[in-house]
Amino acid sequence: MKPTQSDVNAQDTDGLEGTGFDALVDKALSRRSLLKGGMAAGMLGFFSLSPVAQAVAAALEPSKLIGFAGIPASTADAVTLPAGYRSSILMSWGDPVLPGAPEFDHQGGNSAADQALQFGDNTDGMSLFHFRKADGSLDMNRAMLAVNNEYTNGKYMLAEGEVKNAEDVAKLQAAHGVTIVEVRRTSGNAWEYVKDSAYNRRLHANSEFMLTGPAAGHDLMKTAADSSGTKVLGTINNCANGRTPWGTYLTCEENFNGYFGAPDEAAVPAAQGKYYGIKAAEERYRWWQHDARFDVSQTPNEPNRFGWVVEIDPFDTASTPMKRTALGRVKHENADVLVNKDGHVVVYMGDDERGEHIYKFVSKNKFVEGQDAVNRTLLEDGTLYVAQFNGDSDTHAGSGRWIELSFGKNGLTPENGFNSQAEVLIHTRQAAKQVEATTMDRPEWVSHNPHNGHVFCALTNNKNRGVKEDQPLNAANSRAENHYGQVIRWEAKDGDHTAETFVWDLYVIAGNPAVHQGTPYGGSAQVTVENMFNSPDGLGFDKAGRLWIQTDGNDSDEGDFAGMGNNQMLCGDPETGEIRRFLVGPVGCEVTGLTFSEDYKTMFVGIQHPTGAFPDYQDGGKPRSSIIMVTREDGGVIGA
Repeated sequence: MKPTQSDVNAQDTDGLEGTGFDALVDKALSRRSLLKGGMAAGMLGFFSLSPVAQAVAAALEPSKLIGFAGIPASTADAVTLPAGYRSSILMSWGDPVLPGAPEFDHQGGNSAADQALQFGDNTDGMSLFHFRKADGSLDMNRAMLAVNNEYTNGKYMLAEGEVKNAEDVAKLQAAHGVTIVEVRRTSGNAWEYVKDSAYNRRLHANSEFMLTGPAAGHDLMKTAADSSGTKVLGTINNCANGRTPWGTYLTCEENFNGYFGAPDEAAVPAAQGKYYGIKAAEERYRWWQHDARFDVSQTPNEPNRFGWVVEIDPFDTASTPMKRTALGRVKHENADVLVNKDGHVVVYMGDDERGEHIYKFVSKNKFVEGQDAVNRTLLEDGTLYVAQFNGDSDTHAGSGRWIELSFGKNGLTPENGFNSQAEVLIHTRQAAKQVEATTMDRPEWVSHNPHNGHVFCALTNNKNRGVKEDQPLNAANSRAENHYGQVIRWEAKDGDHTAETFVWDLYVIAGNPAVHQGTPYGGSAQVTVENMFNSPDGLGFDKAGRLWIQTDGNDSDEGDFAGMGNNQMLCGDPETGEIRRFLVGPVGCEVTGLTFSEDYKTMFVGIQHPTGAFPDYQDGGKPRSSIIMVTREDGGVIGA
């Protein structure tokens, strides 16, 4: 039976307005038949996945992947889940991690030295690494959890709510970076972290890191404290993450600009201000006022040492983490790693700022199973590319190409300000602009489907789209002042991720059909009043191919966002396009960070910057960013 008119949101007919609903359905079903023939059919098969086709397919063939009933939006100061699921706290900001660490003090009595031994603030991307037994098999009850600590909330962390002195800065610096802890399964599918484990580690803004790759040792990387240009103190604003097939953790440095400043604008290097947002008299963190390293009038090259993807061995506490300059210097969101069919390692990355770009790195050498010592050099050398999307704004689909960012090619020459590959990588944003890459609506997490290799990227929002001259409307980003966001996906030519061409479409266009019926801002066809959301941010696939979508958007629950409630996590079926709401976070939070136990019976999720009473719910208590564990009451696989 064909769906009725109400089965597809009237506001988005994918460019087929005026053809009649039956024609729309027939065309969608025709595309669907291509899909069922398999992706080997090529570009036409991929284009079958338009939002209209998804909605029709979902109406005719409910998801076989998603095994829970979607939940309503919520404004409660609590974690809300479907029936049959429960959550518990694994760890929260300030919990003791290293030997000698005190317990968290809700009255603000913990010092900078204390914080360096405790779990950092604002949990974000994370990955779980299981230990191996003597026979080489995975230990299902013991693992290492590596977690980003993106930034700090001074109003809760500092006695006076804002930076006043060097001790305040030291405390904020100690709460940044990465926390690595041993975790063990207790009863059922619950886990606990092991306090004082010899494997536990805190990496923060004053830990030692090594620069590797083409930019290491370049004059633009050298400072008075490091004349070699190869040793860096600190990693900051660690947003999302990645994990490699050889068992290392990738942490990604995002909004590093906010920590730097200068007494006057003349002291800020012009390119740092224009392309990376560094400005004089920066007021949010004020590190530059109390730590000369972050005063660009004294250390103009220090910002060049941040904005990288950092590789960490989660099991070796003595190892020095490596900043991999071959992957480019931007405001990295995450790094999605896969091994291509020819053995080359490919890393997809987004640069999270309005009007920035999507990147791809292809390793020079190939992955060799079981030779991890060799594999750990793969991110030191390779080729960086930036994406250009072409297509039609009505059908939300098209083709694209990867433009190589190599010195001497595509205008990356001395005549245009690039004198070496090191400079191309240090000035990655300038290079992307030089080759005319497509400006995007804040590229956040990227994740590939383990079953067919399709790659998805969350484009969270962009108030500047169609407003600023350098961010005109384009096929992939076609809504002016886009405050809802969308998720784009692409398929590499012939499934080869090293190929220079691809085809793309939009998996979902977020919106509010209750407020904006009949306009592009109501969202694509699979968005309804039951599952609507804004600002998709975190993305991740599980082993079965379910796509998990996390949001970091407007939680006012009014105006354009009426009925959306708190930030949330949804589950999508890439085959049918269906999306169901799975989790709603507490008041004020972003839902971010996602990893699973190897049996997929425990999901670890980050609750960042809550503003209510979560998680302690005590009088006079401070809200604390936390990692929660989600399990099923029947012990089953999450989402199934």
